Amino acid sequence: MRLSDPQRRYLSLPFSKGQVLEGTVKNITSYGVFVDLGGIDGLIHITDLSWGRISHPSEVLELNQTLNVAVLDFDDNKKRISLGLKQLTKDPWADITEKYPAKSKHTGIVRNFTNFGVFVELEEGVDGLVHISDLSWTKKVKHPSEFTSIGAELDIIVLELDTENRRLSLGHKQVEENPWDTYETIFAEGSEHEGEVTEVHNKRSSVLFKTEGVEGFVPGRHSEKEDGSKLTKGEIVKFRVIEFNKESRKIVLSHTILFKEALAAEKAAEKKSTAKGMKGVASKVEKQMFGDFASLAKLKKKIKKEEQ
Repeated sequence: MRLSDPQRRYLSLPFSKGQVLEGTVKNITSYGVFVDLGGIDGLIHITDLSWGRISHPSEVLELNQTLNVAVLDFDDNKKRISLGLKQLTKDPWADITEKYPAKSKHTGIVRNFTNFGVFVELEEGVDGLVHISDLSWTKKVKHPSEFTSIGAELDIIVLELDTENRRLSLGHKQVEENPWDTYETIFAEGSEHEGEVTEVHNKRSSVLFKTEGVEGFVPGRHSEKEDGSKLTKGEIVKFRVIEFNKESRKIVLSHTILFKEALAAEKAAEKKSTAKGMKGVASKVEKQMFGDFASLAKLKKKIKKEEQ
């Protein structure tokens, strides 16, 4: 390949890493941007365009745009120049431990969802993951889209910082105190509360306690009503707490136990009453028999006296 005079001049220059050159955007592809340096082209890979996440180079640059770039590498044999744009600005992770120490509170922007959590951007080039289990203390979130939306602001706390792998573990529910500390005293085992049945399944039903804003669940065998029917969605009835677990955030309830216990108590009272009645009858018979024996003894004594 015959080189033009500008190309020869550029190739004869002592390129060095970190050198800043001026160029013009010549072509934009899905993997990067080709920059005309005045007779020779260099490539800015998509990962070297911005410290932040981008899906296409056109989000950052446009054709014929003039810009400064940094030389990242130069292969004299292949006549290739690797360029960088983000390297002209400070790496946001350089002082990450000072800006985002563990337990510090911040407000970020929701940028992406996954089945297991939410990616929140704190600044360009710095984002972290809020695991789905760290979104709410009380709501059972099946997918992050049920809780927030792309572009929404979200208050977070830094849970863990991994500078080596450039990862931030974030939490949203930790912004507020754990309400389960309070629930532990309200929903003690054996306590009774009124709640609304919100979901009904074959093996369990969900119950919402609106005042506290927390849900419990009723196993199938504990959802039978006194008339033999099952709980239905929308019903507001009384339940008894049969298990409370703060660590797993679980409140297990029973409606059935209430009427069965009352029925058992009624039967026990009836049995006690019957037993008491029987005891009275036995006592009366015993007294009567005792009286008969006493009269008989008295009569025998009288006859014996008369014979003498």
